[in-house]
Amino acid sequence: MLVEVATLASGVATLTLNDPERRNAMTDAMGAALQAAVRTLSEATELRVVVVTGTPPAFSAGGDLEKLTETARRARDEGIDPAMRSFYEQFLSVRELEVPTIAAVNGHAVGAGLCVALACDLMVVAAEARVGLNFAKLGLHPGMGGSWLLPARIGQQQASRLLFTGELIAGSEAASLGMALEALPADEVLPRALDLAADIASAAPSVLRQLVATLRHAEDTLDERLDREAAAQAVNFGGDELTEGLAAAREKRTPRF
Repeated sequence: MLVEVATLASGVATLTLNDPERRNAMTDAMGAALQAAVRTLSEATELRVVVVTGTPPAFSAGGDLEKLTETARRARDEGIDPAMRSFYEQFLSVRELEVPTIAAVNGHAVGAGLCVALACDLMVVAAEARVGLNFAKLGLHPGMGGSWLLPARIGQQQASRLLFTGELIAGSEAASLGMALEALPADEVLPRALDLAADIASAAPSVLRQLVATLRHAEDTLDERLDREAAAQAVNFGGDELTEGLAAAREKRTPRF
């Protein structure tokens, strides 16, 4: 299977890009499989966190070169190919998950492959991995949301440098720039992401979903964010999770959500 889904304890699931012979290069078939997996996970009411990773040795080497070559040929012969937009949407469907997502980047993440990791809410990266958006060095404008996702994560100046140069940097530098939460040896990346997922999953599930919706509206003004917070808290005050959370705080115990 090009994409594998495993459901673990406490509402945590893993979604694995699984084409190691091609370093999990992004093909139409993988995109369709990923989108189908996301739809399946979205129907799981007990879902609390999703960890996205790749079968070693890479997280994803990015766009499949044969597909890019064929797309370029068609564009020269037939004009603009509108299929690229739907291709983006298949891989960026991870943003449709209403729960927190963590990218466990346990190997190289290049081009569109890095975009999938950046589409997740959090990222843990292998210190020795090479990551970057190398589109400009291929003669291609960044796609898969890269020109939006990278500046949103690390700021305009550093993102502009990496986009203009197409430079691949070490995972350790990616973490220092704020692209990833932390950088670790490759074999520690997935275990750390799963530990983080379990910690997140212990929080109130409805609040996690509210927070995902709130934080993904990064363009909010302060007034808009205040309105969003007030509306969310109005729901919380009438719910059982706050009752349990307050009781646990009074009793000095872990809440049972």
